[in-house]
Amino acid sequence: MEQVTLLVDPLGKWMLPGSEEFLTQLGDLSPDYDSTGYAVRNLGFIKFQVLDRLVVEIEVHPRNVAPGAVQAVRRQLATSTVKLFRIKHFDTVWRSEIYASLEHTLARLDELCTPSYTPSPSERFVAAPRDIAMLSGEDSPGMRVLAQKWRASFGNFDPSVMGLASRTGLLSLLVITGFDKGDTSPVLRFIGDGHRWASQQFQIACIGGKLEDTPDKEYGHWASEFHRAVATSGRPRYDLVTAATQIAQERGKPKRTLCYERLLLPWRTPSGDVLITSCAKNVGTDRSANLPDAPASSLAK
Repeated sequence: MEQVTLLVDPLGKWMLPGSEEFLTQLGDLSPDYDSTGYAVRNLGFIKFQVLDRLVVEIEVHPRNVAPGAVQAVRRQLATSTVKLFRIKHFDTVWRSEIYASLEHTLARLDELCTPSYTPSPSERFVAAPRDIAMLSGEDSPGMRVLAQKWRASFGNFDPSVMGLASRTGLLSLLVITGFDKGDTSPVLRFIGDGHRWASQQFQIACIGGKLEDTPDKEYGHWASEFHRAVATSGRPRYDLVTAATQIAQERGKPKRTLCYERLLLPWRTPSGDVLITSCAKNVGTDRSANLPDAPASSLAK
């Protein structure tokens, strides 16, 4: 049986088992043990095998795998003509699962390898995770189409994303963040004109500034945690958010908490940078004398 075996290191670089490059990373130039298995179990590598040009086998330790390795495998699978995929993964023992669909394989790989994320406790902000499959309904057609675009393009960002957002009515409530080199704080790259909590001057001035530095800094810090988590995992996130924000509070109006659905999608640009698109749909308000007043669009982050 013809077999091709490759390894992907934590930064997403491909190499051959036993190569000088691999052994250097292993830190042992003459291993007398299963060095490939050790690298997968302990060092964040992924083992990638093509078996007789018919089956791709991915061997991964979900708790230890590095995000860069997962993204490299995703990109490789996107170009594969193989129709059968096997994921070998470790929890308490090694387990094996077979899929006949690339989409299901990618979804399962993401499910296994995405670190769980629990937002910092907050009395003002609550995000309840929702199944992204719920976007298949008719209630959120714009978000559904944008999520389909993300899947079909394997998360690669191009100008057509903005055109699609415009055609589906999401552009005005879209926020795009990116990351400066060596910095983990999301930076605002675009903010739609539907965000009426911000003055026109702020909408222009905020571009290039950190999301954490929005007028309600507690909310900005809370929202930034989600953008970082999505960028790190490379996996979308769909939440039902209840938030009481202090930005754009107007005198004389009753205070309220807003509820909205939020879809965060991670994209990769041709230069390798990561962008996060965020859009939200208001699903109601809960008025309270003790909560601040803010328009629905102010929460689309």
